[in-house]
Amino acid sequence: MKRYYKILLLLLILATACEEKLDLTELNQLGKGPINISDTLYIKQSPEWTGFNNPQDMIVGREPFIYVADTDNDRIAMLDISGKVLGTKPVPHPVAIAQDYKLNLFVCARFDTLINNVPASFSAVYRINLVAAGHQINNTELERILPQNPKDDPFAFTRPDRDYTGVCVFYDNSVYVSRTGPNNSNPVDRDNAILTLKFIKSASGKDSLVLGKVPLLEPEGTGLMSANRISSLTSFNKRNLDVILTLTGNNSFKVQWLKYIQTPDFSGYQPKYDAFSNDLMQVGRFGKPEDVALDGANNIFVADAEKDSVFKFSSFGDELQSFGGSDIFNSPHAVAYHDKTVYVLDTGNNRILRFILSTDIE
Repeated sequence: MKRYYKILLLLLILATACEEKLDLTELNQLGKGPINISDTLYIKQSPEWTGFNNPQDMIVGREPFIYVADTDNDRIAMLDISGKVLGTKPVPHPVAIAQDYKLNLFVCARFDTLINNVPASFSAVYRINLVAAGHQINNTELERILPQNPKDDPFAFTRPDRDYTGVCVFYDNSVYVSRTGPNNSNPVDRDNAILTLKFIKSASGKDSLVLGKVPLLEPEGTGLMSANRISSLTSFNKRNLDVILTLTGNNSFKVQWLKYIQTPDFSGYQPKYDAFSNDLMQVGRFGKPEDVALDGANNIFVADAEKDSVFKFSSFGDELQSFGGSDIFNSPHAVAYHDKTVYVLDTGNNRILRFILSTDIE
């Protein structure tokens, strides 16, 4: 009987809101079932995947396996598509993860060391070569990429207040890493930035790291082309250098698609969308976006930890089927898409939830 009244209430809300999109928090009052702003529902799949401790990131790899940055368990967990844990790799406090086309994992985590016999901890970026270990993640080696060896960078261990927060990989296996920190007045080396990493084979067969930065980003900008506390980076499964970034700093547009332009007069990034040009680019649209995922049509899924929701937008920035609320999620920090399934890392509840659109159920 309660379900009957919930359905009546939902129909009433839909009827009275025909000229505007529904607020997710209003729909959330209806109960704990699938919640959505359209007539298409996300159907939760069983079982839930548990056993994590404050996980901060998750990806569906290219194999495909699922990799989870299980932060407070100090490990990367590798799962198959059914949710079975295939292996784990100890990594100190991992917060972001990506995979290149050689099946290497790149992980933003921590590096603990001694400096003059005094304990010190730094944000770090690691590479994990899965192929060399026969894809047995338990047997892999952890290779630190950043901070570099002080022989290569004498200032590598002078800034413990800098953090690496996001990582993505492009078709050519180049890597972007987002960095945050308090010092943004130095025009040469501001903390809030996107670093570019390229690995060049040397004559000895070892990789030589070429490190750079994405230009023209405002480290504390409140508008477009900002690097104001980037929380994640997402690249496209295409032969381009476009990137979508999420921001948790003081910014009006907290999800931004940067399109790479190359002409005879200019090479670099420009905003894909102008301010206010679509649903995605409305002021204050997001609270604390932590991750973005893309499907095959370049629809954009945004995990918003503050609004306990996953928002979906078309490649044109129009809002589609968004869903969530505090009855379903608690601070979701990552979202992934594979084979018509949306995977959500429900961080506050230490679990992974899976959803399928009702229109995709055969």
